[in-house]
Amino acid sequence: MTDAALSSSAPRAGMARTAWLALALLALAVFGLALGASVGSTGFDSVLRARHDAVAWQIVWDIRLPRTLGAWLAGALLGLAGAVAQGLFRNPLADPFLLGSASGAALAVAIAFAVMAAGGAHGAALAQMASPWLARLGLTGAAFVGALGGVLLALVLAQGVQQTLRLLLAGVVVGYVLGAVRDLVQLAEPDILQAMQGFTLGVTGFVGWSAVGLMAAVLAPLMLTAWALARVLDGLSLGESTAHSLGLPLAPMRALLIGVLALGTGTAVAQTGLIGFVGLVAPHLVRAMAPSTHGPLVLLSALAGGLLLMAADVAARVVIAPQELPVGVLTAVLGGMYLLWLMHQRSR
Repeated sequence: MTDAALSSSAPRAGMARTAWLALALLALAVFGLALGASVGSTGFDSVLRARHDAVAWQIVWDIRLPRTLGAWLAGALLGLAGAVAQGLFRNPLADPFLLGSASGAALAVAIAFAVMAAGGAHGAALAQMASPWLARLGLTGAAFVGALGGVLLALVLAQGVQQTLRLLLAGVVVGYVLGAVRDLVQLAEPDILQAMQGFTLGVTGFVGWSAVGLMAAVLAPLMLTAWALARVLDGLSLGESTAHSLGLPLAPMRALLIGVLALGTGTAVAQTGLIGFVGLVAPHLVRAMAPSTHGPLVLLSALAGGLLLMAADVAARVVIAPQELPVGVLTAVLGGMYLLWLMHQRSR
């Protein structure tokens, strides 16, 4: 075989591997959705009785399916944001929470809980009058605004998006400062500690069809935007000077990438709380199975992140059944074990 034939066959093999991996991740997601619909306190019996039992149908359709699909969508958003963050900062340890979005969302939710707690009986009466989805929308909106506020604060401190290192340091500073302010809010209102615990540990049990629709509506344009900007990430991976030599308008495109990162992270955090390691591990898994440029990488990372969080959600219902573990605890344990194994392999 000639050198030209070898050079042309290598990209085709890479594309075939990427396509097969995408199909496998989609097939596993469909299987996970079916499995998630059958896992719960009433077991698979609810699925068998769903056609003839209104209560069983409500359990499957209104609770299990939106929760499982919502876990996949939140994981896909985090996986996509993680791939963008690692390409943008040229750091394989970058995660979606790097620019202060997690600490901003947690602070906003803490303030919302504190305001409701300070309202006393009047606040409780208003909460009872409001429908559950309206109350959920209030906390969701607070978390989303807080996440975007944290990212904007990091951008202000970094004086724009021109210098990646300064932006990275600004995100770390914002995370620590907003985390300290959140702790002060919790000390001032100790009654909110239990409610905040669920948000900081990450939960998927409150995800309904409205949250599924919102995350799906956000994920689709973000995936298209990240795909369109993949060439910028490829250029940045070779260094700032190389990216400039390619004629890429780095400042506006970097701002768009930060918008993808912030919007994807903020939407996921607003619906499920702080779930770590999914956005960090998903791109690593994809690179290990099918090394590719950032175009396929961002899409495969979204699929892998969705599958990871869906699997963790199903496992959280099974591990200590009939009780449930916070899904963020499982992702932290499994993600930490994977990174330790990866470090061990590289050291060898």
